[in-house]
Amino acid sequence: MDLLTGEIAISTSTVFGLITLISLPIAAAAFARSGPAWRSIGKGPLAIDEDLPPERRTQMAPVDRALQAAEARQMLEAKSYLRQRRGESPLDVDAEVARFLEDSQGPTSPDEELRDEVRRLVVSGNERRLRRGQPALDVETETERQLIDLVGSG
Repeated sequence: MDLLTGEIAISTSTVFGLITLISLPIAAAAFARSGPAWRSIGKGPLAIDEDLPPERRTQMAPVDRALQAAEARQMLEAKSYLRQRRGESPLDVDAEVARFLEDSQGPTSPDEELRDEVRRLVVSGNERRLRRGQPALDVETETERQLIDLVGSG
């Protein structure tokens, strides 16, 4: 039995060397044939490098003031009715509707809202500039410049 075991005994380094020599050409051939697979990594419908569809800018429909007033009146009449049922004094619906509509007279279009927000940012930037000892910028001119930078038109 010792004779048989002695002939079969191979060192570990020899086994690893043979495995490496046999698997190296196989791995090289597999790597060479995997080119298209490597080029498609990171592609597809969820990939970042895909072109995004152009952003659609939707225009807000103009506010129908009569409809807004009617809905506000309905809401306030219901609120007044509930107050009366609880034993509280009723609301003056006409005065509340007038106050509500007066409060909603602010900027109505997204462009006006954006202009108002940019103007507030310019004013706060001017306050910081003054605290640092720098001269204040002209608010209207700077607002127009920043709007042009943001949306491409004034």
